[in-house]
Amino acid sequence: MKQQQPLTITNGRLVTSQGVNEGGVRLAEGRIQAVGDVSAKAGDETFDAKGQLVAPGLVDLGVFAIDKPAFHFGGITRAALMPDQSPPLDLPSRVNYIAKSGKPNLWVHPLAAATRDLAGKELAEIGLMTEAGARGIATGRRWVADSGVMLRIMQYAAMLDLVVVTHAEDSGLGGEAAATAGEMATRLGLPSAPVEAEALAVARDIALAEMSGARLHLRQVTSAAAIKLVRAAKARGVNVTAGVTPAHFMLSDLATAEFTTFMRLSPPLRSEAARQAVIAAIGEGVIDVIASGHDPRGPEDKRLPFADAEPGMAGAETLLAMTLTLVRDGVIDIARAFDLLASNPAKLLGVEAGTLDVGMEADIALVDPEKPWIIDRRKMAATADNTPFDGQPTQGRVTALFKGGLGIS
Repeated sequence: MKQQQPLTITNGRLVTSQGVNEGGVRLAEGRIQAVGDVSAKAGDETFDAKGQLVAPGLVDLGVFAIDKPAFHFGGITRAALMPDQSPPLDLPSRVNYIAKSGKPNLWVHPLAAATRDLAGKELAEIGLMTEAGARGIATGRRWVADSGVMLRIMQYAAMLDLVVVTHAEDSGLGGEAAATAGEMATRLGLPSAPVEAEALAVARDIALAEMSGARLHLRQVTSAAAIKLVRAAKARGVNVTAGVTPAHFMLSDLATAEFTTFMRLSPPLRSEAARQAVIAAIGEGVIDVIASGHDPRGPEDKRLPFADAEPGMAGAETLLAMTLTLVRDGVIDIARAFDLLASNPAKLLGVEAGTLDVGMEADIALVDPEKPWIIDRRKMAATADNTPFDGQPTQGRVTALFKGGLGIS
C-alpha cells in the first residue's frame, strides 16, 4: 500500500543528527519531502505533534522473530531478522519470502545465514541470497569456530559490500554455560564460562575483518576486554562496529540471584563492572548500535531450571524506553540515542531510513519522552512475555507511528 495523500506533521521537536529543533516534516509518495519550518499545502493531511519528538522510526538490527504488534508498540518500523529460523535462512527462496513478509506495515530485512544450516562448516549461497533481498550475512546464535571458514565468509562479504553480523562468544570456552564465571555463578551453582570467551571471539573476528577488508558488526559486546579491542581496532581503521542490547547496560549478574529465567540471556549477564564499562562505551561512541535482541520465548522454553531454560528476551517494546534512561542519566543526548537506534543500523543495512533527511523513506515515530508507564509482562503485545524488566517503572512512549507516510494503527 502506497501513500496516496501527502501528510504534514507540524508543531514537533525534530530529532536530527545536529540535535533537537522545533519544526515539522512533510511526507509525500512515501518519502520525506521537507523538514524544518514547513506548512501544509492544499490537499495535505495534517497531524499536530503537540510538542512531541518527531523522530525516525527505529531500525532494530538482529531480531529473532517478527512480532508486528510488539514492534509497532516500540516504534520499530524496520527489523533485520536473524537467520535462526525454522528452517534457517540459508536459501534464496527463504530469504525472498522473509523480505516480503512484513508488508504492508513493517519493513523486514533478512540477514542471510553465513553457512549452510548455520552449522559453521560450508558457505551458504550468499550471492544468490543477496539478490533475493538479504541485507547482510549473519552467523546466527553461534560463533563460527573454523577460522578458515570465517575468513572465506568475510572475503565473500567484502566483495559484495555486505555487513557480517557475528555472535562473539568462543564456543570452546562458552559451551552450554548459563552464567558468567564469577562470584554470582559460584554462589548459585550455575554452569558458567569465563568472560574471556567474548574477548577471544572478538579478537579473532576483528583480525579476520582486518585481513579481508570486510565490514564487521559484533552484535553484542558486553565486556570491558572486548570493548577495549573494538576501541583499538577502530583507532587503526578496521571497519568494525559494535552493538548491545539494553539488558547489558541495565542489568548485571546480580539479577540472576532469584533464578528468574527471564534473566537467562546470551551472552549471559555480566558483572557490575562490565555493565559500567558498557555504559561508558556507549557514551564514548565505541558502541554503535542498541538493538532489542527481540527473542520471545514461551513457557515451554522458560518454565525450566535456570540452566536448562532457553536464552532470550522479548525486547522490542522496551527498547526505546530503556535507551532513554541513558539520556536521563546524561550518558548520551536524544540525537545520539536515535543514531544508536535508527541511523547507524540503517547505514549498516544500506537502507534509506533512520534519519529525518529529505529523500529518505517516510518512516516516522512521534515520541513522548516523559510519558510514564510500568512494564507489565501480562500486558505485552509480544507473542511471549519474557522481559527481564517486568514491573519496572519507566518513561518514554511512542504515541504515533508512520511507515512510508502511512499511519500504523
